[in-house]
Amino acid sequence: MQDTNKSNYFGIVVKSARQAKGMTQVRLAELLSISTRYLKAIENSGRKPSYDLLVRMIHELDISADALLHPEKEMTESSTKLVSLWNAGT
Repeated sequence: MQDTNKSNYFGIVVKSARQAKGMTQVRLAELLSISTRYLKAIENSGRKPSYDLLVRMIHELDISADALLHPEKEMTESSTKLVSLWNAGT
């Protein structure tokens, strides 16, 4: 993974998981009861959510907490797939 992606690894994984589920930012924001603007900030600017929102994101997107919280660890197969999907979309 490139160094520039490491600074916003969390946002990349969230965006990739959302896209893999075929969900728009508007729909995910509605499910999470947050604004689309806030979700965009999480996905693109590296803004970190509260613990409660983090838990809801994990459940709505069906992703592991390890994929989000431990980017320094070796990436799992599922998180590698998510990042690959994100990179293919850029």
